[in-house]
Amino acid sequence: MTVDRWLVLAGGLTLIAFIVWFFWLKRSSGVRASETSSGYQEAMILVKGGYTPDTILVRAGRPVRLNFRREETASCSDKVIFADFGKSADLPTGTTVAVELLPKAPGVHEFACPMGMFRGRLVVE
Repeated sequence: MTVDRWLVLAGGLTLIAFIVWFFWLKRSSGVRASETSSGYQEAMILVKGGYTPDTILVRAGRPVRLNFRREETASCSDKVIFADFGKSADLPTGTTVAVELLPKAPGVHEFACPMGMFRGRLVVE
């Protein structure tokens, strides 16, 4: 192989590695849910090209309310699924939808759209 082919191959592999990191491996450090006077740990999650924030930190044994606000019309983002809790919710565009959970033990629980393209984590401490 010539030098120019090696450079194109290296560039292509670098681009593939970046895409894998950006879409599947990149995670934020997380946002701690605020505690309300009613005893809920609450966080607002914007659904627009993904979940923002995509990592929510909560304490075990206390109820959690995650408020999802969908600001797009992509069909993949019309639902959120919490497989570990056996819950899901439809997310109409422009509406805030509350999902209430009660994580009993520490651990990491993933949530996602039906296709798995939008993914987030609920980190229970």
